[in-house]
Amino acid sequence: MAKKTVFPIFDLAVLILCFVQAAVSSPSNHRYKEREPVPLYANKVGPFHNPSETYRYFDLPYCIPDHMKEKKEALGEVLNGDRLVSAPFKLDFLTNKEYEVVCKRTLSKVEVARFRSAIVQDYYFQMYYDDLPIWGFIGKVDKEGRDPSEYKYLLYKHVIFEIFYNKDRVIEVNVRTDPNSVADLTEDKKVDLQFMYTAKWKETNIPFEKRMDKYSLSSSLPHHLEIHWFSIVNSCVTVLLLTGFLTTILMRVLKNDFVKYAHDEESADDEEETGWKYIHGDVFRYPEYKSLFAAALGSGTQLFTLTVFIFILALVGVFYPYNRGALFTALVVIYALTSGIAGYTAASFYCQLEGTNWVRNLLLTGCLFCGPLFLTFCFLNTVAIVYTATAALPFGTILVIVLIWALVTSPLLILGGIAGKNSEAEFQAPCRTTKYPREIPPLPWYRDTIPQMAMAGFLPFSAIYIELYYIFASVWGHRIYTIYSILFVVFIILLIVTAFITVALTYFQLAAEDHKWWWRSFLGGGSTGLFIYGYCLYYYYARSDMSGFMQTSFFFGYMACVCYGFFLMLGTIGFRSALLFIRHIYRSIKCE
Repeated sequence: MAKKTVFPIFDLAVLILCFVQAAVSSPSNHRYKEREPVPLYANKVGPFHNPSETYRYFDLPYCIPDHMKEKKEALGEVLNGDRLVSAPFKLDFLTNKEYEVVCKRTLSKVEVARFRSAIVQDYYFQMYYDDLPIWGFIGKVDKEGRDPSEYKYLLYKHVIFEIFYNKDRVIEVNVRTDPNSVADLTEDKKVDLQFMYTAKWKETNIPFEKRMDKYSLSSSLPHHLEIHWFSIVNSCVTVLLLTGFLTTILMRVLKNDFVKYAHDEESADDEEETGWKYIHGDVFRYPEYKSLFAAALGSGTQLFTLTVFIFILALVGVFYPYNRGALFTALVVIYALTSGIAGYTAASFYCQLEGTNWVRNLLLTGCLFCGPLFLTFCFLNTVAIVYTATAALPFGTILVIVLIWALVTSPLLILGGIAGKNSEAEFQAPCRTTKYPREIPPLPWYRDTIPQMAMAGFLPFSAIYIELYYIFASVWGHRIYTIYSILFVVFIILLIVTAFITVALTYFQLAAEDHKWWWRSFLGGGSTGLFIYGYCLYYYYARSDMSGFMQTSFFFGYMACVCYGFFLMLGTIGFRSALLFIRHIYRSIKCE
């Protein structure tokens, strides 16, 4: 049994792994001879606190090399905002250089103002040397004077490269700027500059296979990993204990209900009927907007599958630090390949609910998540174009994504929908539905949809709250996230807590004789996504230094899409859990 389920998943993971590695691997074997050129590419510059706002390296008036060429980049690298071009420095293998002049040039007043504005915003530069990332700041503000009018704006002219090698391979590269070699750009006047660089080669015993390990050390992980583990374990144990208590109470109450209903059937008293048993004729009445409901389930199932495969790739080591664009490539490829799951789930469930217009349901499924994502992308890409930032996707990349959607995503969605329509599965309801719906008694305000969503989302959110900071600091900052094992454990607990809290609230809703549980269970399960978006507001204003219209729009725009995806995924988990629970309890009693 295990072989039948594991091997197809393993094969698909291997296929996806091949796609990702093909997109990010380099043809070079990283072996060099003495004085042989080693590829050095300048990537981008941008404000340190605004990671989305990055520009091409030569948007600043640096020395442009005579034979500048752009590196051919994979889809994921372009989506990541990488724009690699030949750097003006020549760092040949094992060739030391001292104060090598790159160029001499005179900066105009406009160019001085451009550099000065970049220094004020803490611009950094990023390069790649033999696929190893290097970065540094372009200048500094000398604040010796107390008054801002006395500040000096200094541009670094001399870059020092310290390169470590093991035999014929580059192992590590560090870059620093010479604080004694600066140009004063405080005044609006022409400045004569001489850009220089130094290259120092040193031998090391670190093997080539471990050269990326330095990016996974404590500087990129939480500063105290043991404390991080303890916090996560403490949070998870607390949440699981609460869930356990809730489950125990629910099981005891259910047991009492079963005994009570069995006694009522035996005594056959003319007592007033109350409780969840007596709405058995309405509990399986199909929900309103069943086409939208089925489409949401289909999209949520696809996103859940996407998340599982991303975790598989992360745990096998595909997303190592600075594997440029691997995550974005994986997201695009896996989303395209799993679109058939969305079509099958949505069409199958829609037909189970006796829906007739399955073609419209399929179109709704295809647009439910991609539609808002596409509109958000159009707006944000327009913003990036106005800012001339590297986040603006070139026409060729947009065309590739459209072709993937047209030639892979849509056909698989349609094929999945046809398979789902022809599956002839029936909705398994243990009770017959009455012709006319039972009137729902008036309920207190805290049993309305919004208060129930708040209660349903708070407990799962508390299970992931601690880990969210490290994820945000990685995605919207310069820290590197590599502890996917912790993240996977947190994700599993999130699913468990979401399922149990939705089941508990669904039981209380049915006990109050409110039979409209379909949408309530979906909205309750997905409400954690709204809590995560609320955390986005807190993180942006309290924990980060991000600013500016572009960074703000990118942060809240793309995080809205991510939280919407979480809403659909967790909503699907919540509804499926509630459906299993309701089927179980109504099978356990005799319904007339």
